[in-house]
Amino acid sequence: MAVAKFKACDFFGLNSKCLEFLPLQNRNIFVKPLVVEAKANTRIESAKIRNRRMLKKSNGTPRRPRLSVFCSEKQLYAMLVDDRNKKCLFYGCTLRKSIRDDPTCTTVEAAKRVGEELVKACVDLDINEISYYDRNGFAHGERMQAFEISYGFLPR
Repeated sequence: MAVAKFKACDFFGLNSKCLEFLPLQNRNIFVKPLVVEAKANTRIESAKIRNRRMLKKSNGTPRRPRLSVFCSEKQLYAMLVDDRNKKCLFYGCTLRKSIRDDPTCTTVEAAKRVGEELVKACVDLDINEISYYDRNGFAHGERMQAFEISYGFLPR
């Protein structure tokens, strides 16, 4: 099998004889042009991108912390975050035994109890307002609405 020698300038330069170095029997190769297709972000990816952009603008302080709420398929997690000192001032979730067992309840009722615990923690920490309500790009569901109503948010 005879292979021709080539220089880098022949391959990348002005001479467009890039297929000369291939063996003679393989010269009938059809080269497809490169096609770049634009792909739109999915709904979830778009929400995450928007959330990251907003987090760059918002900062929690000890007096005005950021309220971050994450809602998985079955549970709800809420945190008050002081971004300047990188501390979590409050953490509550629907999995805690103190919230779930006393008496037993559904996840929607547990989300309401997490909101009530958050209000108690805000009173103890002397917090009157939050700097940013971070829903992590998630839409309002039953658990989020129960949490917001108990905390005092108006649904958007």
